[in-house]
Amino acid sequence: MTDIQELLLSRIRDVADYPEPGVMFKDITPLLADPAAFTALTDALAEIAANTGATKVVGLEARGFILGAPVAVRAGLGFIPVRKAGKLPGATLRQAYDLEYGSAEIEVHAEDLTAGDRVLIVDDVLATGGTAEAAIQLIQRAGAAVCGLAVLMELGFLGGRNRLEPALDGAPLEALLQV
Repeated sequence: MTDIQELLLSRIRDVADYPEPGVMFKDITPLLADPAAFTALTDALAEIAANTGATKVVGLEARGFILGAPVAVRAGLGFIPVRKAGKLPGATLRQAYDLEYGSAEIEVHAEDLTAGDRVLIVDDVLATGGTAEAAIQLIQRAGAAVCGLAVLMELGFLGGRNRLEPALDGAPLEALLQV
């Protein structure tokens, strides 16, 4: 394990039985409160952005905003929020996706992405991959290319990576931590 992985893991708190019994929630708020850990995380994700040739960073609501915005600033790139449906004013593109119990929709401002954009998607956790898969589809519908997906941690036992690999079409999926 690398020094950065040890630092990041040491600042993630396990919360048992949240949001429901049997779930072990990974709380990143202690990591965000530690300037050294948050800076190390931002630097690592910004390096991924540079390595993928990204021109824009997309952050997925809501913790993807917290991580993605400083990554975009550090990398000198634009930041685009992908929000839950109904939260953005003006013309949007919307993408529906299935959840474990029901469905949801996300959207992006249609004019924020163009055909020349190479987009790195940033989020805190890769779980089942449903939201990330919908974001990939949304970005592609806007005419942009997805050049990668970067997450703080991947919950490998939920199979998100296998779900996303076809949609990523060879673009890298980088997880700083495997949980």
